[in-house]
Amino acid sequence: MPIPTIVAGPQRVTSAGWPVPEERRLVTVLFVDIVGSTTLVDRLDPEDVRALQRAYFHTVGGVLRRWQGVVEKYVGDAVLALFGARRSDGFDAYRAVRAALEIQGALDRRPPPGAPRLRVRAGVATGEALVDLAAARDGWHGVASGAVITTAARLQEYAPPGGVALCAATHRATVGLVAQRRVPPVALAGKALPVDVWHATGAIRPAPARHEGPLVGRRRELAAARDLIVRAVRDRSPRWLSLAGPAGSGRSRLLHELTRAVPTVDGAPVRWCVAHCPPYPQPLAPVADLVRGLADLRDDDAPAAVRRRLTAALTDLVPPAGLAGAVSALEALLAAPDESRAAVRGAEVAREVLLELAARQPVLVAVDDLDRAAVALSHFLRRLFAAASARSLPLAVVTLHRPEWVDVLPGPRDRWHRLPVPPLRPVETGRLLRHLLQRAGRPTTAVARLLPLVGGNPGRAAAYVASLGAAQSVPEAVRREVDARLDRLDGARRAVLMAAATVGAGLTAATVARLLDWAPGRAAPVLRALVSAGLLVTRPDGRYAVADAVVREVAYARLPRAARAAFARRAGRSAEAGAPPVPTVVAGPTGRPPGPAGCPAPAPVLAAAPGQRAGAERVVRLRGWTPIRGRSLSSDPDRVVVPGQAAPPGGVAVGRGVAAAVRPGGSARRQGRWRRRSWILPRGTPIAA
Repeated sequence: MPIPTIVAGPQRVTSAGWPVPEERRLVTVLFVDIVGSTTLVDRLDPEDVRALQRAYFHTVGGVLRRWQGVVEKYVGDAVLALFGARRSDGFDAYRAVRAALEIQGALDRRPPPGAPRLRVRAGVATGEALVDLAAARDGWHGVASGAVITTAARLQEYAPPGGVALCAATHRATVGLVAQRRVPPVALAGKALPVDVWHATGAIRPAPARHEGPLVGRRRELAAARDLIVRAVRDRSPRWLSLAGPAGSGRSRLLHELTRAVPTVDGAPVRWCVAHCPPYPQPLAPVADLVRGLADLRDDDAPAAVRRRLTAALTDLVPPAGLAGAVSALEALLAAPDESRAAVRGAEVAREVLLELAARQPVLVAVDDLDRAAVALSHFLRRLFAAASARSLPLAVVTLHRPEWVDVLPGPRDRWHRLPVPPLRPVETGRLLRHLLQRAGRPTTAVARLLPLVGGNPGRAAAYVASLGAAQSVPEAVRREVDARLDRLDGARRAVLMAAATVGAGLTAATVARLLDWAPGRAAPVLRALVSAGLLVTRPDGRYAVADAVVREVAYARLPRAARAAFARRAGRSAEAGAPPVPTVVAGPTGRPPGPAGCPAPAPVLAAAPGQRAGAERVVRLRGWTPIRGRSLSSDPDRVVVPGQAAPPGGVAVGRGVAAAVRPGGSARRQGRWRRRSWILPRGTPIAA
């Protein structure tokens, strides 16, 4: 069928809650179409066609809304939906694929009256689009514009009937969460090269992350957590321990080390029961995981094996008269861990089994990513903790979640403890980066460039090392995490953060008011709120700057070109002058890139104004270098060539025979043998002092 053209209406809706009404966002697009619709429609009466369409659209729309998708439009018998159009949680692609997988089943359960069984194809593509935030709601045409929409529509043509085709970006975002199989590349209309395609076959239960390599920088937190758990067991005084840290901070690794650090207490073996909360689990799925761990169940166990293992695990914990009923209740919980009466009964049995086990040996119940869980799981843990406290059992509850997530915990205040998981220190981050680079077979010279980007976050460190050499400046996993963090802000705070990303390290309340056309006094409380959230920092002169270089880059990248130009014009600078400088590798006095541990400290950097060759030349002259236009080496008039021999004492030492170019998002790399051995400085490159 023809691909609809996405155009915005002549009068675009705006909202006072969104000072920046349009954003360039990473969205996932789902395109669903009926197989053989032309033949089907030709055989039906027009009134029957209308009835079929209404039933079909109602069923599909219900599935999409359940997975928080926005139905952009219905075109003929096709449905176009957006995920992450206005708010991202980092799992937009996963939600889109889950919705696509459920649509066929929903149609099979509720077939349109008087029509044969409908078969649909779905295509899911992830990419950047310009999104009208105020219009991002069901049935509003022109919400998003971009090639990703056409890609999703073309992909669905290569899905099997009842199946779902994924692009490469969607595949990477859902690997480990959705079962997929790769198919031969396909030639899509308008694409110069064949496109890689995967077929999604179903949702899977994610396996716990593997933790390899040495533990870096978490010894203090590990010791504090261990002491609290040991005290709970020795005093038979239950404790609730919350490990709070942002995504990628190493909470899961800390829990992994904690299970290894506390195998026994005073010679008594400790029973660890650990559950992980995947994205959008069924309400009681983590409780079912606790039961699986308790009975040593595997995912591929047959029903007879499940019953046998459950019976063996419960024989000494449940009276003989109630053993059969308890096993049946747990089987129902494992089969469907929803909030049905049978599943709730199974959760009650699981709680009593854990309490009975704690009466015989110390029990430690740990739940990772509790902020993803449903309320039913929080209720289960609170009741378990309250019952253990009333009976003075040697039990502890360990939960892992984001710092902003809060819960009302039971019991006295001295029984629950919140242990922050802070960023790693620069020295620790450098050690971790060197280990990751060595394990990946990469040169450790990249540590200096990656250090300011990682920001002490181990998850970011792994993502940046894995993406070295890729085209994007921010790894996809990091972009999703930062997008989700930005989308937890309201429109005003996000707009101020974008303004700060444009202006740089000199933002004031007056500047914000001028950029956003706000009344005096409105910007100050928003700036203070962003400082409290850790997104802005206050400089000694009272001005503000974005605390995280990656957050600044992502926030700036969200601005459309028109908004960037408007901000720059109101700030009194060129449109490109506000672009975040790209961190790069600079050489130390030894000629090697600096490192944080045992290596020379990095030299201070000064960024030349992007797009202004004269500004770059001026900075070079201030450093005592000789600026030379690089026409013989590059046709780009914005490039400046600085001879290595002219480097001043204490500045950047360019070794003999080294000819390197620094590109945005890249590192120093060889560019061949040139007649003049020099550094080439592209637009906006930080120039080492």
